[in-house]
Amino acid sequence: MTPHSSLLSPHRNTARRAVFLDRDGTINVEKDYLYRVEDFEFIPGVPLALKKLQDAGFLLVVVTNQSGIARGYYTLEDVDVLHRHMCKELQGFGVEIAGIYICPHHPSVGPPDQQDCLCRKGRPGLLIRAASELDIDLSRSFMVGDKMSDFEAGVNAGCTSCLVASGHRILPQGEANIFADLPAVVEAILLGQATL
Repeated sequence: MTPHSSLLSPHRNTARRAVFLDRDGTINVEKDYLYRVEDFEFIPGVPLALKKLQDAGFLLVVVTNQSGIARGYYTLEDVDVLHRHMCKELQGFGVEIAGIYICPHHPSVGPPDQQDCLCRKGRPGLLIRAASELDIDLSRSFMVGDKMSDFEAGVNAGCTSCLVASGHRILPQGEANIFADLPAVVEAILLGQATL
């Protein structure tokens, strides 16, 4: 199964470090099945945190499960419109997103041949595809999200995974690399304190 990708500002560099970012609950305030521009809201501090990562030489790549597409709640075009809005807002802070990779599937809804995909996190398909297309060194990169599926996708791709408590807040007790929000993760990454 090939994941959908939307590369809005592609960069071609050799063996770059990246931070892979879940969207809902990590970049923006969690709102169930978000697709309307007017409902999009950054978590406080996120744009400036992303600028710090970019200034430190990291590519910024969004990897997001969007099962609302398979469920018929909204369309891929709706998601692309939202992502263009997000990227435009980030550009106001000097932030460029290198790529946005979407899994539109659901494990029990939609065409049967699309239910067992390789791109739905915690499988690593989105990250592996991004690494191939954007020349990313996964072993030197990070995955940040608010669910264990994000954490597992990063681990399965060979990245250092970090969890944030700014989204669903259903996090395992005692798990390493749990932070309050994305700005806190960024500080740890830049200080070398977010490790396996």
